[in-house]
Amino acid sequence: MPTVKIDKEKCTNCRACIEACPFHVFGLENEEVVVKDSNKCVGCRACEAQCPHKAITVED
Repeated sequence: MPTVKIDKEKCTNCRACIEACPFHVFGLENEEVVVKDSNKCVGCRACEAQCPHKAITVED
């Protein structure tokens, strides 16, 4: 199962990952992007590709 990580030092909470993920892995908590349900991640890396700040990593 893939592991999704958000580098909070790079993340600007632009929500690109939320919009890019077809599996609804990401969400918002107090206006901050978080990994909401990592069990839904299939490792497609759409979030990595869309993050303009390279704050998302997906590890197999």
